[in-house]
Amino acid sequence: MTTSDETVVARLASAPVPVGSTLMQLTVFGQVGADGRETEEVVTLRTAAPRSESAAPPIARIHSACFTGDVLGSEKCDCGPQLSASLAAIVQSSNGVLVYMLRQEGRGIGLANKIRAYALQAAGHDTISANLALGFPAEGRDFRMAADCLRHLGITRVRLMTNNPEKVGQLAAQGIVVEDRLPLGGFRTPFNEAYLEVKDRLMGHLDALGTTRPLTQLPVGVSPQGAP
Repeated sequence: MTTSDETVVARLASAPVPVGSTLMQLTVFGQVGADGRETEEVVTLRTAAPRSESAAPPIARIHSACFTGDVLGSEKCDCGPQLSASLAAIVQSSNGVLVYMLRQEGRGIGLANKIRAYALQAAGHDTISANLALGFPAEGRDFRMAADCLRHLGITRVRLMTNNPEKVGQLAAQGIVVEDRLPLGGFRTPFNEAYLEVKDRLMGHLDALGTTRPLTQLPVGVSPQGAP
């Protein structure tokens, strides 16, 4: 399996893993160098007995690694709540997949540079101007590898949980049909409100603030309640 720039994406390992009390299939994807060394890039978590795509396509969430939000529970961003809510929805649906991008910390700039950007934000920059001041683009992520991982899993149609139209566009460009977009917004705190506003106003996200359709109004069968 290759992306359009011929980067080989390999399935490195896979095993059933309980997530809370729910058994899911965890698969690690990455690249294998000429010397045989493996570089881990993506982890997928899929419901253990996925339904046939002849019915409704699976719920999918493409989530970029965020140490501060996912691990520390920082309220500076909405990553942690998005991860928890999307995983809960996937589990409850019994037909879904989480695609966790291991190397996309800070929209692709890495953890050290993200913390440098945080220091600039504390001095008055917003998330975009901080990245630009460090010599990085506002958005440096590439989701083609996520599309390849979905194809490895036999998934070509999804209901995508995202507020980011860039994810929808990149998946579509790689042949993954996004049949529906499920909003994932409204995780507002005093620490991240300005960050979410920048997402909506300057980056074209679709209501990250959750002002028109909060997460609790997801369609029936996609409720975030009942997280493992």
